[in-house]
Amino acid sequence: MSGVLPVTGIPAEGLPAYALVTGDPERVPRIAERLEGARAVVKRREYVTYTGSWKGTNLVLSSHGIGAPGAALLFHELAQGGVATIVRAGTCGALVESISDGDLIVATRAVREDGVTDQMVPADYPASSTPEVAMALQGAAERLGHPCHTGTVLTSALFFPGLLESTLSTHARDGVIAVEMELAALFVVAALKRIRAGGVLAVDGHPIGRTDPMAYQPGRDVVRDAVDAAVTVALDALAELSGKAA
Repeated sequence: MSGVLPVTGIPAEGLPAYALVTGDPERVPRIAERLEGARAVVKRREYVTYTGSWKGTNLVLSSHGIGAPGAALLFHELAQGGVATIVRAGTCGALVESISDGDLIVATRAVREDGVTDQMVPADYPASSTPEVAMALQGAAERLGHPCHTGTVLTSALFFPGLLESTLSTHARDGVIAVEMELAALFVVAALKRIRAGGVLAVDGHPIGRTDPMAYQPGRDVVRDAVDAAVTVALDALAELSGKAA
């Protein structure tokens, strides 16, 4: 098909300047129900894309699946299609006991263990949120009144551990407050594409010391409510960044 990008199938030009991305493809149509004028654009592999508006701000809404390599493809193509600000709303595991399940985390930086950016940029290249995006997310969380923390997260390519010792405890000692799987790729791609990026995450558990895979239960009400809050925070931040927030 001409006029669409090869991996995600999204339009090659003319996308709204603001984008909300999330991991779960099934989450996208649910979020779209909250938008004005929501329209399905394309569904291809893990990439489900809608357009719509929130508080007068036109935006694109897309899923990126699990893991940084596939997510980076979406981020590249969103930027190529005209997006200038991307916010990820997703989930994470807390590495700090004082952070509760259902709290939100606004990421300012990400440790790059994502498995893809080390093939894109040098080892000392930073993965950082755009400051004004992080500030807008913090402000939106404060206005919503939802418990929220700010700090450095680990972006890891690994979910279930193997034979090697986990690095989570080491990162926690170094001040990293949560672990997730895509933000470092977003921050690096955004920097390379000269666009803005940020992330707000709902805490779905505490992975340090967890040995039973069944102990991970992201379907609990406290997590679903926090994801809804993260989406609201992301949408409100995008509206503020566009200058159209009430």
